[in-house]
Amino acid sequence: MSEQPRSGSGPGPGTPTSRASHAAHGWLQALLAVLAAVVAMAVPAALGLWAAGAAELPEGAFLDVAAAVVVLAAGGSVDIAGDAGAIAETSADLSVLPLSVSLAGALALAAGFLRPLRHRAVAGGRELAGWALRIAVLWALALIGLSALAGHTFTIPIEDPTGAIIGDLLDATPRLGFRADIPLTVVFGLLWLAALLVLTLLVSRRAPLPAGLVRFQESVRPAAFAMVVLLLACVAVGIVIGLVVAATRGNADDVFAVILLGLPNLVWLAFTLGLGATWEGKVEGPFGLPMPQVLDAVLRTPDVSTLNLRSLADQDANVWWLVPAAAVLLLGAAFVMAVRSPARMRAWQHALHLAVALVLTVLLICLTVRLSAHYGLSLLGLGDLGGNLSGEVLLRPQLWTALGLAALWGLVAGFLGSLLASPVRRRGEVG
Repeated sequence: MSEQPRSGSGPGPGTPTSRASHAAHGWLQALLAVLAAVVAMAVPAALGLWAAGAAELPEGAFLDVAAAVVVLAAGGSVDIAGDAGAIAETSADLSVLPLSVSLAGALALAAGFLRPLRHRAVAGGRELAGWALRIAVLWALALIGLSALAGHTFTIPIEDPTGAIIGDLLDATPRLGFRADIPLTVVFGLLWLAALLVLTLLVSRRAPLPAGLVRFQESVRPAAFAMVVLLLACVAVGIVIGLVVAATRGNADDVFAVILLGLPNLVWLAFTLGLGATWEGKVEGPFGLPMPQVLDAVLRTPDVSTLNLRSLADQDANVWWLVPAAAVLLLGAAFVMAVRSPARMRAWQHALHLAVALVLTVLLICLTVRLSAHYGLSLLGLGDLGGNLSGEVLLRPQLWTALGLAALWGLVAGFLGSLLASPVRRRGEVG
């Protein structure tokens, strides 16, 4: 008699061995996604700092500064503190998001998050939560490692005419340093990650959703995707303009530093200005923003300046082109949204969806583009000592005006985009 084959001779899909293998594979995929994001952020940060001349920083501070830039780009917190002796003090603060670095990391991490979920229509909430948790744990560890590197202290040379007197009074060499706040960095970095993963699920039409949320995808996903396309289109236009400027005006290093570190900061600001938004800002002292000369001219005043199309046009009338540029980009986004929406959706619904999406997008721009930085050295608490020892940079939006204008633009562009897409045959979202 021949021996009958035994059933279940190997590990089946529900066996402990199979589950352990699946879990290990999931951790490996999460590790690859996090490593790809860290590399995607570290490369433009290092290259941008190198183009800006940071490779010449003393005491081998280049890698420390690069790590700090990545920490800031991930939503982390970097504290600045100084020491200037017994009767003097230094004060400094920094709040800025290098959005070129943030965008590179976000795109890499979103791609890594979506890769295991592709080719599926529905996924359980527990499965999505488990996959996101693996990435979150490894992302937190990466932030801790980067924060440990992001710290350095610089000696501040006093070269102004009163230097000898100040040095005698201070009885110490002024020093200024920075260090990442590890707990806050982990908290804010995980919030940044959570927002990114939620946005990724909202944007990608092929990303699976829990069954209870599938009914919302027809109204949410086309608008979310259109806004991401709009923001990336602004960046693409900015890259083209930057390359042209680098080729024609001869300041290639400065231009590449802006592209690699803060291009979205500039182009998204310009987009809101094209919609009619108003910002307030100030540039004072030896340092400033990586910005076109027209912006620096408007903001470099003793008091806080108003930044809008009118104030910019006083310096250069060409800024009025921001209005048609913003209109064309927004109308293109409205068309994309309408084409990806179900054919049964009416024009007023497109207008409402785009208005809500644009308001949220402009809110995101206002929260991420705003910045503040200050450094000062004071004696006996009596203000800054002047010379090259103090400076301030400030940029903040008039928020409610910007959001109101975004709602109006969204309603009009959404309606027109629906009319433009009406001849196009479309399937809408896959249920």
